[in-house]
Amino acid sequence: MVISASISVYGDELITATELNRQSGRILDRAREHPVTITRNDEYFALLPRDDMTFWVKSATQAKVVFEIINVAYRLCLKEQIVDEHPYGWLKVFDSQELGELIAELENVFRLVGVEAGAIERLDVLIHEWHESALAIYSPELAAAFSDEVDEVLLTPIFDGTNELAQS
Repeated sequence: MVISASISVYGDELITATELNRQSGRILDRAREHPVTITRNDEYFALLPRDDMTFWVKSATQAKVVFEIINVAYRLCLKEQIVDEHPYGWLKVFDSQELGELIAELENVFRLVGVEAGAIERLDVLIHEWHESALAIYSPELAAAFSDEVDEVLLTPIFDGTNELAQS
């Protein structure tokens, strides 16, 4: 779902609960086009399509995650200590340059949220990929496999004239 970044959360129409009771169909039609606030005494209720609400909740949740990751990355760049138990302690495996790249990638994709469809999902993928890279870097088994100096033998095709590929 693409929602214009210029839409204000409170740029809606105020409707009383009495009006909602009397003209529910008309008010639901309006809520399909833009948010509507239903007022009752001193209470205010938002009426908007569920897809829109899902988008706003996902965006707010993702904004918290992006902010926290960028915060930890900046702190690590400043050589602050982050405890291993921190939810984003895995960022410690990256050097300052890599953390800068992560921050730039997050900022670029986050700017697209609300403008480009799928941006929230792209943020999820981006964070997942960086986390998986950190796990791979941190893995002693993978480190040993990458530093292992086993003699490798390259496999090359042998064309002896009977091979169909060699004759064509």
